[in-house]
Amino acid sequence: MIKLSKGGAYLLNGVDIIEDGVDVCKEVASKVGREVSVEEAKKNTIAYGILEKHNTSGNMEKLKIKFDKMTSHDITFVGIIQTARASGLEKFPLPYVLTNCHNSLCAVGGTINEDDHMFGLTAAKKYGGIYVPPHQAVIHQFAREELAEAGKMILGSDSHTRYGALGTMAMGEGGPELVKQLLNRTYDINMPGVVAIYMTGEPAKGVGPQDVALAIIGEVFANGYVKNKVMEFVGPGVSSLSADFRIGVDVMTTETTCLSSIWRTDDRIKEFYDIHGRSQSYAELNPGDVAYYDGVVYVDLSKIKPMIAMPFHPSNTYTIEEVNANLKDILADVEKKALVSLDGQVDYSLQNKIRDGKLYVDQGIIAGCAGGGFENICAAADILKGRSIGADEFTLSVYPASTPIYVELARNGRLADLMATGAIVKTAFCGPCFGAGDTPANNAFSIRHSTRNFPNREGSKLQNGQIASVALMDARSIAATAANKGYLTSATDLDVEFSGPTYHFDSSIYANRVFDSKGVADPSQEIQFGPNIKDWPEMVALPENLVIKVVSEIHDPVTTTDELIPSGETSSYRSNPLGLAEFALSRKDPAYVGKAKEVQKAEKAREAGECMGEALPELRDIMHTIKESFDVSKENTGVGSTIFAVKPGDGSAREQAASCQKVLGGWANIANEYATKRYRSNLINWGMLPFIIDKGDLPFANDDYIFIPNVQDAITKKATSFKAYVVNKGMKEFELKMDELTDDERQIILDGCLINYYKSHH
Repeated sequence: MIKLSKGGAYLLNGVDIIEDGVDVCKEVASKVGREVSVEEAKKNTIAYGILEKHNTSGNMEKLKIKFDKMTSHDITFVGIIQTARASGLEKFPLPYVLTNCHNSLCAVGGTINEDDHMFGLTAAKKYGGIYVPPHQAVIHQFAREELAEAGKMILGSDSHTRYGALGTMAMGEGGPELVKQLLNRTYDINMPGVVAIYMTGEPAKGVGPQDVALAIIGEVFANGYVKNKVMEFVGPGVSSLSADFRIGVDVMTTETTCLSSIWRTDDRIKEFYDIHGRSQSYAELNPGDVAYYDGVVYVDLSKIKPMIAMPFHPSNTYTIEEVNANLKDILADVEKKALVSLDGQVDYSLQNKIRDGKLYVDQGIIAGCAGGGFENICAAADILKGRSIGADEFTLSVYPASTPIYVELARNGRLADLMATGAIVKTAFCGPCFGAGDTPANNAFSIRHSTRNFPNREGSKLQNGQIASVALMDARSIAATAANKGYLTSATDLDVEFSGPTYHFDSSIYANRVFDSKGVADPSQEIQFGPNIKDWPEMVALPENLVIKVVSEIHDPVTTTDELIPSGETSSYRSNPLGLAEFALSRKDPAYVGKAKEVQKAEKAREAGECMGEALPELRDIMHTIKESFDVSKENTGVGSTIFAVKPGDGSAREQAASCQKVLGGWANIANEYATKRYRSNLINWGMLPFIIDKGDLPFANDDYIFIPNVQDAITKKATSFKAYVVNKGMKEFELKMDELTDDERQIILDGCLINYYKSHH
């Protein structure tokens, strides 16, 4: 199904691939009639052309990107706007859309969800933005329908900000990166590698976009093949896919840990823009006649089979056929892998899901930016028409991604067809994707056409003995399973004629309800605050030296942002930095918050000019040991906490995965590597040091103190290696490292956080 090249490759005329080899330059020259260097051919990718147009640095190796538009939703926009306000925001300098699709239920925390919505509406009026009320659209569907433009760039504060199928290069980042754009700064990155996703053939009937996406993720996640690179979808197979199909594949590229994505465009994409009344936003995008890529992922669409990503990661992939044929062995393997993620906190078994030799599923969900598209839901309706999901445990919920899609499903009869089967059709809402909607029963097994199946994203609370499992599947096979009363079934096992109805977009729905300032700010508008909306606490500059205590040590192969700060009901507290921080690592290391706060007492005493040893008695012996070799005092040495994790930061763009550590006194993370650029950027923007340490036995353990002398000077001098010492009865030296920082990033760390940076330099 999927094959990876061992090195780079040329793409000729969008069709022929020539991989690197001894005589590759001669072979290319013989086919195109001229010599083309790698450097020249790299400039012929679609990605290079878009990045070049948006780069303001004049140096294509060191990019400073200005985006065309931005998007945020209701568990990120309050913190972003509050940060920007504290940094001098006067007006949104670019179109900025505030959607309300995460805390839409208003069911947790009293008034605080709707308070956030009213904050968003009044901020859109005051600063000149666009406000999309709850249940109108999930963030990414609104962006597809109303914002995307071929050749443009969009930045969003949600990790699944991906509109590459529509010719828009989009990136999901933590809130501080959006703040920089609001303050007319830039998004600073090195020129990323570009990997071709070379498609041939066409999908078999019953195979959907999630199947293609999961097949790719399963091949490229673990080996980091596209990590922090741009995935560029090319090849003749692209033309066989509808716009909706491409969109469904594209949104899942986030789960590969790539930086962004872009697709070649054609008449199918032109038709999408025509349908949505935005024909002027279309442009044909293709790589040049000779383009060079840093790698190639070969995707033979005709060989893709219906897929399932078993708990607890989108890369834990199998064909449904494999699972049904080797059920006991695969479930045993899933249970074994789960022991790592679940730390043995609960008894976890899937064997009781085997009934009469088949896998029984308790719940099906088709939802959100991945599953809630028009074609996915129509295909599910075709499969289920005239059938029943039954009256047993199995339930099926369907969430159209926007009200225009919902209305069209009502008008063309698919809505009635679905509801007649026993399925429940709900409004546009992202909740099932992050544990705030359709939470399954304890020990239940849920199949979902959504984006993620990490632990805790479906409502599990391990410390309370609660666990549920989520597997990712395509809407078509979810519908086939529903038609089979909950027994796992591939859509290709059913003989169904897909009707493929035409989509009609009703623009009056948004015209009637969405507030659009048209970019006109109203400075007289007062922002409406609720009691849960709090300012960021004061943060101090990086001191000359640091003493940090290791307060959590995580040895999982990958640590997700959901484990660093849980989603679900805790999302209601995203507008309250200190309130939310109480949940940090709560489902991974419940002792973390208390231990971090104890260390923070010493730093607060230091900042108040008081004795650190009185606030934290154990620190006295530590400081005494350090003073035998170094001139340290409360004036020049800060105290804080750190965590170690092997590979932290997979998943969500949420800045709070880092900021919660910072407001609890965190000064650093130590990792073997960072799972994503966006998590590392979040650390930096909150003034935390993104240290790395070589793989192997750690020189420190949980509860150890680490002393880092002259850290301020080392950051100033662009050091990539830092002397550090484990402090017990003596001092044991070891090395910490740090990857490259931009000049702005260094200054942000020195100033203590992005807010301080803007206060100091603007």
